Amino acid sequence: MTLKSRIFRVTHILFVILLLVQLLPDRSTKEVCTGALIAFAIGLEAVTIGLSFLMKKKESLSLLLDIVGFIFVLLTIWSLATAKWNVLNDMLFPAPGKVLHQFAEDRDKILVNIKSSLGITIKGFLLASLAAIPLGLFLGWNARLGGAATYISKFFSSIPPIVYIPYGIALLPTFQSVSVFVIFLATFWPVFAGTMSGVMHVDQRIIDSAKVLNVPKPEMLFSVILPAALPQIFLGCNQGLSVSFILLTSAEMIGARDGMGYYVKYYSDFGDYTRTITGLLVIGIVVIAVTFLFNQLQKRMLRWKK
Repeated sequence: MTLKSRIFRVTHILFVILLLVQLLPDRSTKEVCTGALIAFAIGLEAVTIGLSFLMKKKESLSLLLDIVGFIFVLLTIWSLATAKWNVLNDMLFPAPGKVLHQFAEDRDKILVNIKSSLGITIKGFLLASLAAIPLGLFLGWNARLGGAATYISKFFSSIPPIVYIPYGIALLPTFQSVSVFVIFLATFWPVFAGTMSGVMHVDQRIIDSAKVLNVPKPEMLFSVILPAALPQIFLGCNQGLSVSFILLTSAEMIGARDGMGYYVKYYSDFGDYTRTITGLLVIGIVVIAVTFLFNQLQKRMLRWKK
């Protein structure tokens, strides 16, 4: 790919359009912090150009450019609707530069809240996985118990875990333990159901081959059945991880004293919508980042499927 073709990609043209829009006069009555937006756009463009020369896979490069291009379009429309044309209420919808400036000001506080939210999510997710996977393996391997367990898991998974929060508050000593408990319940049933489904649908030829070799039952479960069931287990883990973030944010809004859900709720109660939108964007970025890392782990663990 030539240097000229790299420079004149649509993504880079969108970057230039975003900068040109910033030359328009501001009509918002609030502070718009155009400098913060320009600095962010230039930094993002520089990182994108650097990565475009390092990436070898065309698909990965195209995905990166599409995402960055979408961000530039979003920032352009957002900037026009707020700072430049003042179409939206500038109290409810602050300019993107103001949000970026607020993030820079609150970065230490935001990092502490991210750490709290991730800590709770990881604890609940790991505890649920450590409990659900062995239990799902055992019950899925037992045809009689597995049939009954399938209906039991469907029953309990249909109950929103957030309804257990009042019981958790009454029984557990801290709100953090309540949050871990809720994440545990949110994650356990999808992982359990995914593990059972994976075990029940293992290719019978694999099992028959292991039996011919007189593989002991423990080794059969953990060395033969478990690897074959991994695709379904990861599917359940993905579902549990997605639900856990939704429930954690909801739980933190109810009675927590830290976490990103608390950050959003606290400032929305005071009508500070700049920080509210900042918190919402951070939550979205964190969820995307964690999901991406988990998907990379899944691809690495399931390389044998290719």
